[in-house]
Amino acid sequence: MTTVDFPILTVLIFLPLIAAGLLLFIPNPVAARRFALAASLAELLLSLILLGLFDFGSSKLQLIERAVWIPSLNVFYTVGVDGFSILFLPLTALLTSAVIAASWTQVQNQVRLYLALTFVLESATLGVFCALDLVLFFLFWELTLIPIFFLVSLWGIGPQRRYAASKYTLFMLAGGVPLLFAIILLALNHAEQTGLSAPRGLSFDYLTLLHVPVSEDIRTAVFLLLFLGFAVKVPLFPFHTWLPTIAMEGPAGVSALITGLKLGLYGLIRFAIPLVPDAASENIWILTALGTIGVLYGALIALKQTNLRRLLAYSSVSHAGFVVIGLATLNLQGVQGALFQLINFAVVSGGIFLLAGFLHHRLGSTELSNLGGLARSMPLFTAFFFLLGIAAMGVPGTNGFAAEHLIILGAFQAHPGTGLAALFGVILGAAYFVGFFQRAFWGPLKLSSVRTASDLRPRESALAVILIILVFLGGLVPTLITSASAPAVSAWVTRLDAATDSSAYAEASEKIRSAGLNP
Repeated sequence: MTTVDFPILTVLIFLPLIAAGLLLFIPNPVAARRFALAASLAELLLSLILLGLFDFGSSKLQLIERAVWIPSLNVFYTVGVDGFSILFLPLTALLTSAVIAASWTQVQNQVRLYLALTFVLESATLGVFCALDLVLFFLFWELTLIPIFFLVSLWGIGPQRRYAASKYTLFMLAGGVPLLFAIILLALNHAEQTGLSAPRGLSFDYLTLLHVPVSEDIRTAVFLLLFLGFAVKVPLFPFHTWLPTIAMEGPAGVSALITGLKLGLYGLIRFAIPLVPDAASENIWILTALGTIGVLYGALIALKQTNLRRLLAYSSVSHAGFVVIGLATLNLQGVQGALFQLINFAVVSGGIFLLAGFLHHRLGSTELSNLGGLARSMPLFTAFFFLLGIAAMGVPGTNGFAAEHLIILGAFQAHPGTGLAALFGVILGAAYFVGFFQRAFWGPLKLSSVRTASDLRPRESALAVILIILVFLGGLVPTLITSASAPAVSAWVTRLDAATDSSAYAEASEKIRSAGLNP
């Protein structure tokens, strides 16, 4: 565990909040946009500096910052990063900058408030990725609801945007209840295991709880509560119904952030499985089953969609299933592929939703009946959409191929039947994308709105180029991702392997703690 004198993580987390406050003092919308873009790029630069400070050869949690917060309950402000979380910080900053740039022409009313709420969402998201105290994590987790509710209800592009905002909020609040119960149970278990009464014996510290055995009476309940809370956010089947609603009714930027930064999947990797590894190993069939169902269900429903945004929503459900399958393998290839795919979402899913937003802004619709012949009037848009689409399909040379290849390899090693299902999901993914692309972009040009539609503007093209570069960089040099996460993934898998042998678990936990290998 390494610490630094300068609180760079704290600055990174709270800089967007400062920018949100300063926006209130900039009355001119144009000036506010420029300030917001500059602030988001400064945040991106800070996150890249953070990468330079990180030791990618270590599995330890690094850049730890700790301060007393609520001493009566042993709650601390503790943040840090490791190989699982470090790459999500620049990706969050990049995607936020992309959303701000994409909103330049799409958002015309209450511009300052829109940008401020986007910064609040960025701050809360970064807090989720950095928090190492469960109370602090839960605070950031719940804080994401507030900006999303207002962003969807005020700037949604559908007639039922307020219904969509309410539906999302209710789903997330319902998912937060089991999370809170699980956190309380873990804290009380620490008091029981240490022989101290509450509140003196309570602990919400992630590093501490990693090495405290969870009582056999509650460990399954803790895992299921954590799993349920995170599954709603993923979303996993059958908790997915809020995502198509948000995709259809909410602004493109919100859809890009929700699908690009899948906090629910991160929660499974960071908290649900490592904190109760024995229960996770015993109940891993739940992840395998729901992941497989999600892959096939999402892809099959996507095949029937006639609206691009709804198709992308079900595609996201399917791809989330791939990540869960990778985690359920509990082997190095599967878990590394799952993390790789999770990183890809920020570039591919986030980017393709932004492109769908560009299209809706020009045509007022993404319904297939209102498309057709787009390649003739929007060749640049067509090219960028196609390149992001083949990355989502997992075509060799793209980052999607590297991730899906690892997941499928891991799945065949652990559960050959699941590997076959995942392979079939890849085929279905190609079918729904190619089918929609052919009809929307190469079909007959029937509508005058499509014929006169303007192609991507320079700002939009520059944004797309950056995303495409990342797509092929991750595909052609996948070791940039795999080597960065390998030590943390190896420690994570080691912990789970030890959990399958109860007699070796305590000894392995002690070895991991003494070596500083923090999953």
